[in-house]
Amino acid sequence: MSDRPKILIIDDEENIRFVFKKALEKRNYLVHTAPSAEEALHKIKSQEYLIVFSDIFMEGMSGLDLLQEVKKDSPQLKIVVMTAQYTMNNTIEAMRMGAYDYICKPFDFDEIYSLVERAETSKNIEAPPQPETAREAEEFSVEAIVGKSKKMQGIFKTIGKSAMSDLAVLITGESGTGKEMVARAMHYYSGRRDQPFVCINCAAISRELLESELFGHEKGSFTGAIEQKQGKFEIANGGTLFLDEIGDMELQLQAKILRVLQNHDFYRVGGKAPIEVNVRIIAATNQNLEELMKQKNFREDLFHRINVLNIYVPPLRARLEDITLLANHFLKIHGSGLPHGEAYLSPEVEHIFKNYAWRGNIRELENVIKRALVLSATGPILPEHLPDHLDSDPQLDETDGQLENQLNKLIRKYIEQNQEVQDGGLYGELIQSVEKQLFEIMLDKHYGKQVVVAKILGINRNTLKRKIDTMKIEIKKKKNL
Repeated sequence: MSDRPKILIIDDEENIRFVFKKALEKRNYLVHTAPSAEEALHKIKSQEYLIVFSDIFMEGMSGLDLLQEVKKDSPQLKIVVMTAQYTMNNTIEAMRMGAYDYICKPFDFDEIYSLVERAETSKNIEAPPQPETAREAEEFSVEAIVGKSKKMQGIFKTIGKSAMSDLAVLITGESGTGKEMVARAMHYYSGRRDQPFVCINCAAISRELLESELFGHEKGSFTGAIEQKQGKFEIANGGTLFLDEIGDMELQLQAKILRVLQNHDFYRVGGKAPIEVNVRIIAATNQNLEELMKQKNFREDLFHRINVLNIYVPPLRARLEDITLLANHFLKIHGSGLPHGEAYLSPEVEHIFKNYAWRGNIRELENVIKRALVLSATGPILPEHLPDHLDSDPQLDETDGQLENQLNKLIRKYIEQNQEVQDGGLYGELIQSVEKQLFEIMLDKHYGKQVVVAKILGINRNTLKRKIDTMKIEIKKKKNL
């Protein structure tokens, strides 16, 4: 029995099947063909295929019908839909139903080869043991906060020690680090957990509206106040009020917040009687409040009132050991409803994640995972499913500097060892000398992904393949990370 990857071509035109078969057999693939979707179904049930290419318009069962039928029993099978009638509706419908890709006739066989290579790469990446991943995420999490780094474990300890107190808390850290999640955990593990947790973003609302949102207003107190309204303090009574981005609050409102903390009462806008309230205040900011105090933009007395307990949430780049854990956590949350099978991180993607700066922190990571789930549909998430900038971040990617140093050393060494090169011959001989090393370095950096390397180098994929064969370059498709 042949161990060559098998590919199935489905098309009611014999010449299409013939051309496809010959083109793919040149790449040492074992190619099966079928003139109809019905015959293809029998083959798919009895054979294991790397990838399937199916025409969309055929007599009897259509390519979309085939796609829908196959996905019921074999959600991981990659099916590429192909047609000569390119329409937006067909493309959207095919991708919605779980097609691996959608291509148009006449075919670009470089694109075909690229699709097959991607499928082969995916097949060679095994899914991680999900039960262990799930247990790890559960073990290193509290109320939606995930982390096993020392810094996050320190935060968990602080939450455990202080959650039952009513001390005011100030949570600091960059935007997107999960400050609200820490506040929710503080509330969840407190004696107020059965009472409301109310959140308000002080930076998202104008001063006039923010005052009304916080303290409520009486009917007729200002234009548009057609009825009495409760504010966030009243709604949160007995529970926790989370003041997000408190550093953006204007000084006039800061004074009123200070009064609530001191006297445990407040006035509605337009109100004449004080309203008593029992609320724990948790505030958060991505700004330096001490610097704002120096600039007279934040009240010092309020700072000391809310900064009784301070929790600093580190940026994601400072907790590298949490990145894969968080990514798997988001895969579990957002991938649980995938209709076409299970998605998981490839080793290359894990490596990219750990070497990226994550300036948007956890929020950025979550959005990257959401995007990747849409593009990958099923199987391993690969670098091609990520935004381009993730694989070329200048802050943490040291490989580019290493590559430049390696090439510089090679050039100097060649020139030193070849002092007698004839006039006009240095450039050609130098290029020949370092070209192989350049290809080896780039292929190693990108884990043997020839399509990616060709794109970066600005050369044709077939040209790169020819160079690899001529120079007898050994490609390492996997790398221990």
